[in-house]
Amino acid sequence: MRTITPCLWFNGQAKQAADFYVSVFPNSRILHTSYFSEEVAQAARQPVGSVLTVLMDLDGNRFMALNGGPQFQFTPAISMMIYCDSQQEIDRFWEKLTAGGGKPGQCGWLEDRFGISWQVVPKVFDQMMQDKDPKKSAAGLKAMLPMQKFDIAALQRAYDEA
Repeated sequence: MRTITPCLWFNGQAKQAADFYVSVFPNSRILHTSYFSEEVAQAARQPVGSVLTVLMDLDGNRFMALNGGPQFQFTPAISMMIYCDSQQEIDRFWEKLTAGGGKPGQCGWLEDRFGISWQVVPKVFDQMMQDKDPKKSAAGLKAMLPMQKFDIAALQRAYDEA
């Protein structure tokens, strides 16, 4: 089976970002690091021997971090979703990913210090949104809209009261 591996383009921070993400997600590790050879460094205008790519496994999901240069920046148009089982898990990811310069956003979105957008979402919220009773799913959605970090108890109360 083919797998899809997101490649994240950094401007000289691929190794720092990979180390950070490996520290955030359990059961994670660096799989391989490659470095700019003289020929490739010259073409890319990067220092010889500096990090070119870092392949990492983040809790069973592969990602490539690439030091591609300043040409491209991350935008919220693409985000990484983390489905969480508990409020404790949401709190932990939210705290770690916003640390060191990350920025909280609305509706479970945040931007980490490297500029990558994440959505930290409780699994129960997806279940609420798929409920066949439109009043219940609308109540869950309405409760979520003013939130930054998801509050599972508040979502559940709104959903149960609908």
